[in-house]
Amino acid sequence: MFSIFTNYSSHKKSINMETSSKISQKWMICAFGSFISCFIFLICLKHNEAGYFKALRHCMFNVESCFSPTGNLEMSKPAKSREDEGNIIQKNSKNKCNIFEGRWVYKPKESPYYEAQQCPFLSEQVSCQKNGRPDFDYQNWSWEAHHCVIPSLNGIYILERLRGKRVIIVGDSLNRNQWESLACLLYSTIPPSRAHVDVKSGSYKIFKAKDYNVTVEFYWSPFLVQLESNKPGAPKILRLEKLDLSSRLWQGADIMVFNTGHWWVHLGKLKAWDFFEYKGLLVNELKLESAFEVAMRTWADWIDQNVNLTKTTVFFRSISPEHKAQNGCYNKTQPITDKSHVTHFSESLTAIVERTLSKMRISVRYLNITKLSEHRVDAHPSVYAKKKGKELVKRKVKPPESFADCSHWCLPGLPDTWNRLLYASLVLDHSTDTHSLSHLIS
Repeated sequence: MFSIFTNYSSHKKSINMETSSKISQKWMICAFGSFISCFIFLICLKHNEAGYFKALRHCMFNVESCFSPTGNLEMSKPAKSREDEGNIIQKNSKNKCNIFEGRWVYKPKESPYYEAQQCPFLSEQVSCQKNGRPDFDYQNWSWEAHHCVIPSLNGIYILERLRGKRVIIVGDSLNRNQWESLACLLYSTIPPSRAHVDVKSGSYKIFKAKDYNVTVEFYWSPFLVQLESNKPGAPKILRLEKLDLSSRLWQGADIMVFNTGHWWVHLGKLKAWDFFEYKGLLVNELKLESAFEVAMRTWADWIDQNVNLTKTTVFFRSISPEHKAQNGCYNKTQPITDKSHVTHFSESLTAIVERTLSKMRISVRYLNITKLSEHRVDAHPSVYAKKKGKELVKRKVKPPESFADCSHWCLPGLPDTWNRLLYASLVLDHSTDTHSLSHLIS
């Protein structure tokens, strides 16, 4: 009996010890897991990188995978290191890389840089998916230069490079399209509470990343020169030799991106002016190209006189092509693959822009997106936009191709590529050749 009792006691003691050991082991694992979580969280706060938060979530559910075979903690890092932000790789040293010459490549497995629903401030004009567009392929085309590899956009890298800087984007609704693209990319990178966005005004919009002290502003100025049209019943006057009144607010920006062109070719009811003011006189007989050249010279003179190149980098974006001619953009879901395709949209204005830039004292970087954009007939809102709060696709009175928007661009979409090339241009040394990749800015 004593033997049985002894065996029973020993067995019970063994069970208790084993149970106690298992409980202690679990507590140790929990405590260790908590320690790891706190450690990773502190690193997250230090680096402010979304990738580290993903690592934290991964470690919480799979502790073993966070350690190397030697027992050291291994954090999963963002796909690219900070040093790679300007790593534009030259494919062939014999050829200079022009980042605006290349081809569109379909990459169905790659996601867009952001999702439209992440940015509540995107305008209805460019929110194509929200407006009922059923296809997504237009978001999966990537621009590849012929002789070099251009890095993808990374919001954190852009914010780091722009830390403490002010970016202004000035021009028409196509430049607003580009502003929305850049603002959405940066907004989706950081916590919404750390961003300030104000889009209430039609003439001025601002995004600010508080922790980086980065501001990206949009100024509505479709002609770059003054348009007087506020007085009821009075003639609308385009003052060719006076810069837009908002120009007093442009000064001091670190990066400037300008455009103009589309509003100059509007005809009939869409024409914005009744008279040009030139050399103190009101005229309406002035040839369009002549008026445009005077306005461009007015802008160029202001840049030459007011921009300090030791502080400010100036860009001029080329004209964004329309696809209203021929069959338009309605029901187009694929890019134009004919390499020789040219729309010839506003070629005379483009020649004037390029001639003006070549004569300037200040070196202005030309963001030449016209040719690469001509092939993206699939990337317009078409009928998947809203006008006066009503979706165009639901307007069945007229044939849909007659009111399709073939001027602006869906977001996410083509303007993201414009900003990718803008960013690539920022990290290049243009001191010897506009498209040379021989040196990178550190």
